[in-house]
Amino acid sequence: MSITAERKADLIKTHARGEGDTGSAEVQVAILSERIANLTEHFKTHKKDNHSRRGLLKLVSQRRSLLDHLKKADTARYQSLIEKLGLRR
Repeated sequence: MSITAERKADLIKTHARGEGDTGSAEVQVAILSERIANLTEHFKTHKKDNHSRRGLLKLVSQRRSLLDHLKKADTARYQSLIEKLGLRR
């Protein structure tokens, strides 16, 4: 269910704004989106796993908060990020 270290490093390298950037909103949203996708696949086979479903809802809420912050701070970065990740909003 969790992402591998190699995949996480790849996401950081892809979405980082500069050298050594691991905490920007873009990187955090990309990592959260990967974790959300993994959990969504998990629920296709484990429909009754309500404990993990609660964690999924927390991840979605955290990603939404980061995206709202990014939209308020810099709309251009927000638009490019949602296009890159294929998010609806």
